[in-house]
Amino acid sequence: MTPFFDFPPNALAELARVDTARALAEDVGSGDLTAGLIDPTRLVQARVLAREAAVICGAPWAEAALQQLDPGVRVNWLVAEGQRCNPDQVVLELRGSARTLLTAERTVLNFLQLLSAVATKTADYVAAVQAVPGNRAQIVDTRKTLPGLRLAQKYAVRTGGGTNHRIGLYDAVLIKENHIAAAGGVSAVLKRALEVAPTAKFIEIEVETLAQLAEALNSGATMVLLDNMDLATLREAVALNAGRAILEVSGGVNMSTVREIAATGVDRISIGALTKDVKAIDFSMRMQEL
Repeated sequence: MTPFFDFPPNALAELARVDTARALAEDVGSGDLTAGLIDPTRLVQARVLAREAAVICGAPWAEAALQQLDPGVRVNWLVAEGQRCNPDQVVLELRGSARTLLTAERTVLNFLQLLSAVATKTADYVAAVQAVPGNRAQIVDTRKTLPGLRLAQKYAVRTGGGTNHRIGLYDAVLIKENHIAAAGGVSAVLKRALEVAPTAKFIEIEVETLAQLAEALNSGATMVLLDNMDLATLREAVALNAGRAILEVSGGVNMSTVREIAATGVDRISIGALTKDVKAIDFSMRMQEL
């Protein structure tokens, strides 16, 4: 799996711990009243099934939730993180206290259903553009994420084979039309960006016309977002660019258009729907007494 951002090795586990602690506090509160009906000494075995085909994602979150409730729960993944499963396939086996597994069930499944959905949708887009002859376009996410779960969703995009855009407003610069208007034009705003954010991971500017693209390139732009351009204009933009800057496309991207967009020769295709319009993967947990 692609390394997760530039975090040290333990950062992913810590992110999962924090996310699941918040989720468990939301769900369990002062205590699980229903699980309290179960004998605390009763042990069970549980199986988690994926009810539909998916790319499995969310193992660090599932394990973190279980660990916080009971470090003694035994966890056995039958489908590894980032691998595909078939409908009705058992992806995870658990063994431990019935109370623990009942309390953890919804939190575990919630993270699996969300993150596997993001990874699966990303993988479908990646496969679509990889089928285009001569394609070099990467599938890229955006900041259109669920509040509080951005890093988890961006991890899922990487698990599905996609590429992360900036994490937030603090690590890179994306100059959009309102920034250009407020700063006095394309050349002026690019000059100002280099002065204000010299340590940014990248400086990208959004353009809506070929004239703006030419001005951006002549002003030293190294990364340009082509916003809502039709296919003919995208091909002209690629020819005009002649490899000088990284070209990214946004707007109007879906499974019926992504192949044609990739075929224009652009470098990146950003898709907000990867993290914004997510249909959860259906998982269920089934228990049996030991």
